[in-house]
Amino acid sequence: MTIHRTLAIVLRQAYLLRGSPARVLPLFAWVAVDIVLWGFITRYLNAVSGSRVDFVVTMLGAVLLWDFFTRVMQGVTMAFFEDVWSRNFLNFFATPLSTSEYVCGLVVTSIVTSLVGLVVMIVLASAVFHLSFFVYGLPLAAFLAVLFLFGIALGVFANAMVLRLGPAFEWFVWPIPAILSPFAGVFYPVATLPAWMQAIAHLLPPTYVFEGMRAIVAGGSVSMAALFSGIGLAILYIFLAGAFFARTYRHALRTGLIARYSAETLS
Repeated sequence: MTIHRTLAIVLRQAYLLRGSPARVLPLFAWVAVDIVLWGFITRYLNAVSGSRVDFVVTMLGAVLLWDFFTRVMQGVTMAFFEDVWSRNFLNFFATPLSTSEYVCGLVVTSIVTSLVGLVVMIVLASAVFHLSFFVYGLPLAAFLAVLFLFGIALGVFANAMVLRLGPAFEWFVWPIPAILSPFAGVFYPVATLPAWMQAIAHLLPPTYVFEGMRAIVAGGSVSMAALFSGIGLAILYIFLAGAFFARTYRHALRTGLIARYSAETLS
């Protein structure tokens, strides 16, 4: 794998963003809307609940972390979809570019775009709703790392599914974060779920992030064993997703399915 080929993928995405403000706006617009909406909801709950629970720290913090995860995943999938929509995907592999270099290019692109969204969320949540991230302490870095790694894994897996099942499958990609959120316990403890949902929850790295976040807010400490389990699972899923993408690409080549991504099929 060579770094300049990976950076070429990133450069293409940079040119797309530079040439189209419509592509730049979603990087921060939707996360800003989410933070403002949930910020006022949590402020209202603090005013009417009369409890000692600070909903800004618990709920708005959870929204921020989950939005970060969603943006990481979508950063990978959107870069891939740009190539699918323009029928440019097959052109890449007429060059010496390898699948690992292509996927790494998508990952680097996602790092940049998700960081833009993260900065916007942090600034809004801190300046407008006074959410202090010092409440979470050093584990916040581990929380973000778990969500980032799992977001990358899920994005690569989703791309492989689109590659295997066709461009029409992209409409099944967008709801994935919403489908996972009830299992991950974003807004409530996993213990409230039925047993079968808890079993699935323990296979999802974000579960350990939000359980740890609630433990810190409640005045306790995060379980390092659980946090390492989340990190380990996320890394495992990245390797599995990468292997699945490479195998799917080879299958598409062998069966001729790759031809549906050619510009020649536009007509």
